[in-house]
Amino acid sequence: MSIEVKHLFKYYGDQAAVKDVSFSIASGEIVGFLGPNGAGKSTTMKIITGFISASSGDVSVCGMPVTVDTLDTRKKIGYLPENNPLYLDMYVKEYLTFVANIYKLDNVKDRVADMVKKVGLDVEQNKKIGALSKGYRQRVGLAQAIIHDPEVLILDEPTSGLDPNQLVEIRSLIKQIGKEKTVMLSTHIMQEVEAICDRVIIINKGELVADDKAGNLQIEVQHQTVYVEFDGNVTKSTLKKITGVGKIEKLGDGWLLESAIEDDLRKAIARFAQEQDLLTITLKQEEKTLEEVFKNLTNK
Repeated sequence: MSIEVKHLFKYYGDQAAVKDVSFSIASGEIVGFLGPNGAGKSTTMKIITGFISASSGDVSVCGMPVTVDTLDTRKKIGYLPENNPLYLDMYVKEYLTFVANIYKLDNVKDRVADMVKKVGLDVEQNKKIGALSKGYRQRVGLAQAIIHDPEVLILDEPTSGLDPNQLVEIRSLIKQIGKEKTVMLSTHIMQEVEAICDRVIIINKGELVADDKAGNLQIEVQHQTVYVEFDGNVTKSTLKKITGVGKIEKLGDGWLLESAIEDDLRKAIARFAQEQDLLTITLKQEEKTLEEVFKNLTNK
């Protein structure tokens, strides 16, 4: 496993920021790490990178235990923190050369040139970082995170504050990088997770509440919504006769029906139509968005 977390706890005084969190991420996976503000995402990522220490529990990266004083694990990790701290008075190539020398890399000039090309900084490479747009600063942050060719990449809110065009560019870049490395990505943008992540881990109030593929989580949500159109007039009160139906909403020529039962609601609707001598013109299960799943799991 590239990342393995077992029974992780982190306390700040008497307050538990992370409570008994366990998960593992295999080599080559792109995993979305989600949770509301204050859920413990950044704390967990900082512990994995060795930036802060855990109160208890075990964390390993590429089979090596992580501690604050271990440099060997840090060599395996590329880290882009949420605030992307950069030296704004340095030029792009100057800064990347500085980072490469910290890692004591060979062929620094060639490595910097490779990073500039890989993250699309060709046009901006001779500018000061302070003169770059937010999108290009994020590219510089990604370049410094992968310049030493780490096996694991930890990205904390990498697309925060970007405009729609920059979002598309950075997402594409992350997906490309994910073909070669293990990526753990924290974000509040659900479309981003659906677009680039293989798997989703959700924490809430410091506790793990979900760990699965996004598609599976969308199926497992505890209510279902079906859109139906009939060939005749029906009333809201009549539709309440359908077994398991809760919320009923008129939508165009049809109805949106919600249910919390496990059985397929479409079967109950078909039975209702037969009993009422109605023909169903449209009968379609509405797919749950990841955003709805997230709200369902974190608002409990």
